[in-house]
Amino acid sequence: MSLARSAIVTERLLLQASQPSMAAAVCDYVVRNRAHFARWDPPTGEAFYTEPFQAGRLELAAQAFGEGTGYRWWLCLQEAPGRVVGSVHFSQVARGAFHSAMLGYALDAGCEGRGLMTEALEAAIAEVFSERVNLHRIQANHRPENLRSAATLRRLGFREEGLARDYLFIDGAWRDHVLTALLNPAFQPLVGW
Repeated sequence: MSLARSAIVTERLLLQASQPSMAAAVCDYVVRNRAHFARWDPPTGEAFYTEPFQAGRLELAAQAFGEGTGYRWWLCLQEAPGRVVGSVHFSQVARGAFHSAMLGYALDAGCEGRGLMTEALEAAIAEVFSERVNLHRIQANHRPENLRSAATLRRLGFREEGLARDYLFIDGAWRDHVLTALLNPAFQPLVGW
């Protein structure tokens, strides 16, 4: 097993692994989408919307990517490779008898409704299910009222596994989340986990 590719190209997108040099572009993305993401993301402090904070966050993400403990790719349209319009993140990568990760994703408000997140997720899932990363299971959770996210996960083959009550504190209250998962049909068990 080796590490994931740091760059993935799809029909319309470039997926790029975190690098501290991306701090200005990522900061622009989170500032630009602050109100858009507020309904779906846990609260953040004011520092989150600064370049130094994002540079530190990118440094930690690059370290996790290199160690194989987390994989975050930033999405850019091929026609505008310096402008971040989304992210796909596999966190809490666990090995041993689990070989699993949690999936998170977000897309710029101005890019919704074009199939870009489905395109990005198809490519990123193919990467983490490949022999290079070899995950067995991806878990993804969404708020019940997030119909767009639910539809995206269904399109990708995620199956609903239950409901977690008061799962995350988001938008001023504890919010329920629908639990879903996708299994890798080509998973290759390793000897001596």
